Amino acid sequence: MWLSSSSVGRKFIMALTGACLVLFVTFHCLMNSVAILWPTAYNTICEILGANWYALVASAGLAVLVILHIIYAVILTLQNRKARGSERYAISRRPKTVEWSSQNMFVLGVVILAFLVVHLIQFWAKMQLAEITGSEGSIPPAAGTLFLQVAFSEVWTPIVYIIGFIALWFHMNHGFWSMFQSVGWDNAIWIPRLKKIACWWVSIVIALFVAQAIVFTVMAHKNYYLENQELRNQYKDMVADMVGAKMGENGTAIADQIKAMPYDQVTGAIRQSVQGLKAQIDQTNTPEGKEYMKSQPEMAKQLELMKQQYEAFESAAKVFDFIEKNDNKPELQLPGQPGQPY
Repeated sequence: MWLSSSSVGRKFIMALTGACLVLFVTFHCLMNSVAILWPTAYNTICEILGANWYALVASAGLAVLVILHIIYAVILTLQNRKARGSERYAISRRPKTVEWSSQNMFVLGVVILAFLVVHLIQFWAKMQLAEITGSEGSIPPAAGTLFLQVAFSEVWTPIVYIIGFIALWFHMNHGFWSMFQSVGWDNAIWIPRLKKIACWWVSIVIALFVAQAIVFTVMAHKNYYLENQELRNQYKDMVADMVGAKMGENGTAIADQIKAMPYDQVTGAIRQSVQGLKAQIDQTNTPEGKEYMKSQPEMAKQLELMKQQYEAFESAAKVFDFIEKNDNKPELQLPGQPGQPY
């Protein structure tokens, strides 16, 4: 097959996959901009792009594009080295302005790949992958702003990201116009135009990425994503859905009840319920409790429901503990009997 066996076919695949990746990077940049202008909408987008079938298909397609781009980059690099020694991207006219990036596209690609791995570990692995595998931590997978808080609270994160963005600028700036040249669109009129379009397009995208990294870092160090009340209300609704999903048949009613309550009241009620449910479950494990359970066989189902509710509320309490770790306020208590389940 000429796409894989010929030099022209390989360059065509590189150009096609590169074009798709340029479009994806542009989309990702715009999506990140939403996190600055409207953080709650960003979380909504993260929820839409969770473990839904269309998002999984898109993620799989993107992974295939990246893998193909890397494979053919390696093949073409080895092929060019064998044919021309140290010259990696053989083109007929190589302007001085792109000399360095042209000769180091593979190295730039390796830097970008390393940056991509860091990015996937910080976000995708804890969001979509965690939702797929059911291994969610103390943060709901759809709470993208909380993952921004975690990632950009680290001093090294913006440094790594900006280095990655610089490498991406050089790689995309050269790759943008050279992919047209690879498919034969090489003439004295359009190549200069494409170079200008590439420079403007890539520079705007990368400048936005750098600005986003700076804003995310500043906001994370201010604990904005933890303390903003509008975001907290959204986190509360995410927790309600999480509890509802874990509760089975009774989950919908409990989720609706949680959503209807003010944030501060919910956090106190959840923590109080965890304490009360744990006390009741522990009581069934005492000698007296075991005897009682034997004498009341019908209570076995009730105990299982109680354990299910405890696990759901305990997960919810962990989310609230993470959100409120900087509040330094006493635990809220609601009126009523201490230890009474919510």
